[in-house]
Amino acid sequence: MEDVTAAGPLLSVLLVGGVLAAGVLTLTLLDAALSAAIAGGGWWRSVAGETFGRAALVWQQRGTITERPDVTLWLLAPGFYGACAAAAVAVVPVAEGIAAADVRTGIVVFGAVEVLTMVAVYVHGWSANSYLSLIGGYRFLAVVFSTLLISMFVLIGAALPAESLSFGAIVDSQATLWNVVRQPLGLPLWLAVGLATAFWGPFQLADAADLAGGTSAETSGPHRLAWAAARRAMLVAYAVAGAAVFLGGHHGPWLPGWLWMALKSIAVLTLLLASGHLAGRWRAERVVTVAWTVLLPASFVHLVEAGSVALLASGG
Repeated sequence: MEDVTAAGPLLSVLLVGGVLAAGVLTLTLLDAALSAAIAGGGWWRSVAGETFGRAALVWQQRGTITERPDVTLWLLAPGFYGACAAAAVAVVPVAEGIAAADVRTGIVVFGAVEVLTMVAVYVHGWSANSYLSLIGGYRFLAVVFSTLLISMFVLIGAALPAESLSFGAIVDSQATLWNVVRQPLGLPLWLAVGLATAFWGPFQLADAADLAGGTSAETSGPHRLAWAAARRAMLVAYAVAGAAVFLGGHHGPWLPGWLWMALKSIAVLTLLLASGHLAGRWRAERVVTVAWTVLLPASFVHLVEAGSVALLASGG
């Protein structure tokens, strides 16, 4: 696997930044299209009026000042959360032989990023010095702490047939059969983890409306837009990783590898967004209960099934 890092850190930054920027724009357009399809109305009206028009209004808002906030951490939190999304994308091949840093411990790096998101979101809620924002931060900790093991079991299951912790090796192991076929529980579990880490759809608890916006309750103007962009970037990171781990990454006939990777990432992104539109937000107690009593045992089953299939395939 060619490593873009060898050509220079600037090229790696441009690669990851380009993927995230294109992903966030695609997500925004898909989200508007799904909103228009479900609620009715024109797609362009949804894009121009409710998405970009609303963003323009938010941009013009004056910054909110609470009583004695930790301003530095408050302002840095969106960048920290966005950097977590960038680090997650960096270890995933986005085309044949092209990755910013396809390290041998790629899934370990991805797991470390998931842990760091807990710090970023909690700091965003805590630093505002507002009790609603702080509750949003605690909600995120409860949800993501419940899904971390699920994520690791899913990624380890994908690493078994590849006999490597590298995302590039995982993609190469799917040249003849995608993991979504030989590990059918993996992709649904991965979608649940992605929704939880980006607090989207049924897992949208950290910035929920019943907390007046949660960790974003006291934000406005460019700060609010930066936080929204970081959340979208995180969802894009899970879509890109999901396409590489379960849909064979760049493998596919006729089309260039990078185009296959882009189309598969958009497919995973559409599934993530659709779940957000079609499923209502769950209560925090329900999310935690389902995570520990349903999703975690299912991830055990997934791991056993993946190990058994890999053992039989190796002739053991």
